Amino acid sequence: MKQTEKMLRFTKMHGCGNDYIYFNCFKENIDCPEELSIRLSDRHFSVGGDGIILVCPSDVADAKMRMFNADGSEGKMCGNGIRCVAKLCSDEGIVSGDKVAVETLSGIKTIELVKENGVAVGAKVDMGKAIFEPAQIPVSLDGESVVSREVSVGGSEWKITCVSMGNPHCVIFTSGIDDMELEKIGVLFENHEMFPERVNTEFVEVISDSELKMRVWERGSGETWACGTGACATVAAAVKNGICKAGKDVTVHLRGGDLVINYTDERVLMTGEAVTAFEGTVRI
Repeated sequence: MKQTEKMLRFTKMHGCGNDYIYFNCFKENIDCPEELSIRLSDRHFSVGGDGIILVCPSDVADAKMRMFNADGSEGKMCGNGIRCVAKLCSDEGIVSGDKVAVETLSGIKTIELVKENGVAVGAKVDMGKAIFEPAQIPVSLDGESVVSREVSVGGSEWKITCVSMGNPHCVIFTSGIDDMELEKIGVLFENHEMFPERVNTEFVEVISDSELKMRVWERGSGETWACGTGACATVAAAVKNGICKAGKDVTVHLRGGDLVINYTDERVLMTGEAVTAFEGTVRI
């Protein structure tokens, strides 16, 4: 018996090169997002991306975001992704104003759109508080926080700072990140036993107290060109390590572009672009 096929409309979007395949689930019905993400994320045989993001109706906000990594695992939060969700909501008439409330597995996030000639081109997101308590990240190390803690991974010693921005991050301040073999090192951190839910790992060079350069290994997707929650975690870690100052804008240079992060103990603000690459349909 031949299986029923259907066409799904998608929008390919990115924030600083962190690209996802977006589905407007106010109009589309996605039955198995985990399988769909694995299939569509392949850059050689399909659309290609770091995963898929579903923009769904919500009972508590303007829209609900569900994001799935390239390996099919569901993530709690995506900083670059949520800016694009806000843009899609504006572009497709789900919201009419300049502010968008988006429900995520890490709570409701408020996004303020940046517009040019009436079209959303970027956004500022209130990402909430950075969390440093090990049990809430989670990381199975003792103490009230893990800040510049020396650990052994892959036969080398690293000083790590662990942060949650609704998802777990391990931040490492180091040098020579352009020459690092991230595909070998990143996976060792992602799957290390100290991180029971795996981890996103940021390798960071300090340029100044207001400028950082970062590469990121995302759990479930590998190295990506940008990570919004990772940039927020990096600046939070930089403040805790005395590298940057709280309440001051810090520019984080990623492979795909720049994000501006402002950290305080109460919240982290992230500002960056939201770009539509193309639209299309896929048969499933």
